[in-house]
Amino acid sequence: MSYILSLDQGTTSSRAILFDDQGKITAQSQHEFKQIYPKAGWVEHDPSDILTSQLSSAVEVMGRAGVRPRDVAALGITNQRETTLVWDRESGKPVYNAIVWQDRRTAAACKRLTDDGAEQMVREKTGLLIDPYFSATKIAWILDNVTGARERAEAGKLAFGTVDSWLVWNLTSGHKHVCDYTNASRTMLLNIVEGKWDAELLKLLRIPESMMPEVVWSSERIADVTTTLGLGAVSIAGIAGDQQAALFGQLCLNAGDAKNTYGTGCFLLQHIGDKFVCSKNRLVTTLACSLEKKLEYALEGSIFIGGAVVQWLRDNLKLVRSSDEIEQLAQSVPDNGGVVLVPAFVGLGAPHWDPYASGLIIGINRDTQAGHIARAALESITFQVADVVDAMNADSRNPFKELRVDGGAAVNDLMMQFQSDLLRIPVVRPAITETTAIGAAYLAGLAVGFWQNPQEIWSKRGEDTRFEPQNNAAEMQKARTRWQDAVKRSMHWNKETEREEGQEQNG
Repeated sequence: MSYILSLDQGTTSSRAILFDDQGKITAQSQHEFKQIYPKAGWVEHDPSDILTSQLSSAVEVMGRAGVRPRDVAALGITNQRETTLVWDRESGKPVYNAIVWQDRRTAAACKRLTDDGAEQMVREKTGLLIDPYFSATKIAWILDNVTGARERAEAGKLAFGTVDSWLVWNLTSGHKHVCDYTNASRTMLLNIVEGKWDAELLKLLRIPESMMPEVVWSSERIADVTTTLGLGAVSIAGIAGDQQAALFGQLCLNAGDAKNTYGTGCFLLQHIGDKFVCSKNRLVTTLACSLEKKLEYALEGSIFIGGAVVQWLRDNLKLVRSSDEIEQLAQSVPDNGGVVLVPAFVGLGAPHWDPYASGLIIGINRDTQAGHIARAALESITFQVADVVDAMNADSRNPFKELRVDGGAAVNDLMMQFQSDLLRIPVVRPAITETTAIGAAYLAGLAVGFWQNPQEIWSKRGEDTRFEPQNNAAEMQKARTRWQDAVKRSMHWNKETEREEGQEQNG
């Protein structure tokens, strides 16, 4: 058996990648799917789109490579985290669309929990801040707003899952209702100190424990595929939320190791070992993948809009026809021309955590061109990362000496150089930037003996690309000051929404 199949279910597309025993990509397939925006700040996916796009990619990649199921040693799954699905246990049909991690509809509910004094308890149990980002209040919203959902849930008829749960349920014909520890740690319902669903948190959110999946380790045999869609009976042996998968894919296995993934959002994670620590700088503590089946932790800074700002320029402003054109457009001008773009389209994540912030473009004048806006958009991604690095350095005893990077937008040389200039440290990009997918492949392959240990994997990695600081440090500090000023102007912009939701929760 010569391959590992990785299913990478993302926010805007589903991909399937076949890796050989050298960790190299043999073939890949990708299908985008529809984004649903019922109201301002609401983001949904059709669960059938998630499933069909992922299964189609899997079958397609096998066909492209001419690979049969018996040639595949195992299957690994990595997925968009926090996105919330609730379905009927008997029919397998969802009771509502998947509520996406970017969705902000539960901001008022989160504020109510915070005002009621729950935040400290939530942080001490889950490592998370109370925020609409996480799954818990999304589940509660479905139970409270879908006709009959609460009654069916309390009767044990409904199942909750993150995207990994939904995929495994369908791949195993409803026989396995599971969630791995890394995805479970993003729900705001798992006690990550004790490693189990927390009864007090479930009661606080009025969520029946019967809805919750079995929690499994990220690297272990879970079940065999039972669907008849061309995947045979391949073993599902690796599961991890996308950012923990990328951390593992970068082989950040020891305290102090860190990476940033440039995907739809940006996610900076630093492994901190096997001791739970709460951030003092508005970061979250989350579970990392463990080969030893023990609880291991990472600090994380989550940025909601990263590469999605490029998609916005493409789809909404029509500045480019494809995302690949953004670098060329940005290079058509020598600098940003004084333009600053704050992509707070769904509020701001770490370290600001402001669900009422709004997107902002400032510094526009008569000379402003499309290239200036494109450049400001790319720079906005790096500025947000720099803000999180500062917070993480303040929390950690291991200040960053370099930043390992991956994800789709990490292939942009202009952006990676600017990131290095901003941070004043080297930025290191691996030969294969698809570390989310390869992390899931590593987890599955190690579980079935396809690879013996991480040292074997490390020995087969390609050569990194390094970006060293070049620009003047004083210029970079001036740019960061302008950025921070713009961020302050964007915060609490949606005052009317904030006020209305405040009245709603009090009334």
